[in-house]
Amino acid sequence: MKTIFLMALLGLVAVTAHAQTGGFNGPDGRELVTALKVQELADDTNVRLVGYIVRKTGDEEYEFKDDSGTLIVEIDDDDWHGLEVSPADKVQLTGEVDKERAGNTIDVDSVQLVK
Repeated sequence: MKTIFLMALLGLVAVTAHAQTGGFNGPDGRELVTALKVQELADDTNVRLVGYIVRKTGDEEYEFKDDSGTLIVEIDDDDWHGLEVSPADKVQLTGEVDKERAGNTIDVDSVQLVK
């Protein structure tokens, strides 16, 4: 009886853990914008960009490029989630606009490869 109870309890824990790690996989309401458009947006605007990370410019800062131009993005080390990209890899960045004196930047929340 104890074995059956223990197995049922372990099954419940496994289902609960899986439910907590899952999530919605679909549109997130973030506007798809270009590097050029970012300069016109208000601070803290949620955005999505598609293009290339072409080089590292500082501690957790990178130059992002798309067809409209370039801009600086900040990607915290833990936001890479083990992903490694090169300048040849097309990526989608999601994050929010940071209004700076020298121009707007993006504080990136997630990086995904685009296939």
